[in-house]
Amino acid sequence: MDQKKLANWLKIIIVGVALLGILVCAVVLPSIGKMFMQHYDGEFDYAFWPDLIFLWVCMIPCFIALLPAWRISDNIGKDRAFSIENAKCFKLISILAAADSAFFFIGNIVLLFLWMNHGGFALMSLVFVFIGIAVSVAAAVLSHLVGKAAQMQDENDLTI
Repeated sequence: MDQKKLANWLKIIIVGVALLGILVCAVVLPSIGKMFMQHYDGEFDYAFWPDLIFLWVCMIPCFIALLPAWRISDNIGKDRAFSIENAKCFKLISILAAADSAFFFIGNIVLLFLWMNHGGFALMSLVFVFIGIAVSVAAAVLSHLVGKAAQMQDENDLTI
């Protein structure tokens, strides 16, 4: 598979992730919230909107991370996979994932102490925090490796 096909597939995946994210925000999260409220006979009715807004806010960095991912796929299509720009894009993705994971964790704890969150949901949210941290570490590693590869490529281009 050549660079352009790979870049196009990556762009298709990025668009798919964006569409799935919109579906989750618009349909899945409100449906789960309503189901949760019905199951607990209105015990958490007052927490539905704060929780939903909190989850929507947590999705914003995820959507922002798609922009540097798009730039990375553009650079791959232009045969510039190992560039400082890509390293910076991976670093931005890493920072966004780490910040979002921290915000999500702290927000869940705050909502739990305000009695606006269920203990089971707060415990389950640790899985998402772990996934966010894993994405952050993976993006940081890729940033480091792509940066090193870009330096080696620059040195190689200068050598005759």
